[in-house]
Amino acid sequence: MRTAVTARAITAEAITGLAQLIEARGAPDKLINQGHCGRFHDRATLDIDGDAGISVFQSASFALPYRLEMMERHPLGSQAFLPLQEGEYLVVLAEDRDGAPGTPQAFIAGAGQGVNIGRNVWHGVLCPLSDPGLFMVVDRVTAGPNLEEHWFDTPYLVERGT
Repeated sequence: MRTAVTARAITAEAITGLAQLIEARGAPDKLINQGHCGRFHDRATLDIDGDAGISVFQSASFALPYRLEMMERHPLGSQAFLPLQEGEYLVVLAEDRDGAPGTPQAFIAGAGQGVNIGRNVWHGVLCPLSDPGLFMVVDRVTAGPNLEEHWFDTPYLVERGT
């Protein structure tokens, strides 16, 4: 087992260049519906070759510490995960280093925080930390290969930070 990776609270600044944090934080960009609804406008950029679609994923839940054995990336489009549940989920991202993931960075995202992972950015699998593990996903739905996997010779152990 490799040295542990510490998962810390996700912030927009911490994931800059790899992903975008999608959340309703601060003042809304505009009020709509007779002032009863704040619109937080255009919080992520879709970067997709082909057609974008909206899917629903339901995953088994995981626990920390988590054994990170594999990361994946999508060369033909970004992928946005929007939780449809309360609870936290683990987000693991890594820069590309000559066609393989660099050192992983781990984050804990909570209810109301979506993540738009950039095109070709290495990331861990969908990893909810509680059930029901339900997410809306906006990504490329055009037929054809759009997945690369990298299996580590020695897995990482992802632990929760303080």
